[in-house]
Amino acid sequence: MNTALVLVDIQKDYFQGGRNELANTDQAAAHAQEALALFREKRLPIVHIQCILLEKNATFFLPDTEGIAIHERVSPQAGEKVIVKHTPDSFFQTELHQNLESMKVSRLVIGGMMSHICIDSTVRAAHRLGYEVILLDDACTTRDLVWNDTVIPAKTVHDTFMASLQGTFAQVTDTGSLHKMI
Repeated sequence: MNTALVLVDIQKDYFQGGRNELANTDQAAAHAQEALALFREKRLPIVHIQCILLEKNATFFLPDTEGIAIHERVSPQAGEKVIVKHTPDSFFQTELHQNLESMKVSRLVIGGMMSHICIDSTVRAAHRLGYEVILLDDACTTRDLVWNDTVIPAKTVHDTFMASLQGTFAQVTDTGSLHKMI
């Protein structure tokens, strides 16, 4: 089975000092870096997704800012595809699906940011398009959310989305288990 790694939005605006800091970005990036090293070692396809927001009211991932840069821990190397998106779903109005089809990829390993938006959207779209999805729980992260004046901690948000994707849309696992799966 041809497997590709898809790293979603691991960009500077999500890290300390960025315009939209998330929880535990360094840990998630370290696990994404571990998966990236494994895919490079095995010479398997790698796709980096980079979000640039074009809406007038966007507050981060703004065009021509340092915040849109892919974080140095997972910087693309020559030959690794970088696909720019403008919405949460990495497949929507991008060449991601066509690129993966051209490489005869049928299984995706996904990691990145934010668990509750772009990871959720991308995993569900991948499933709908017929891909088998392995989601790296520890290579993803998110932020606190507020609902009805209640703060929902980032860990609760993340865990809830991992639980909702597990089984129906993806096999959710940790990066340490990836070595046995690819």
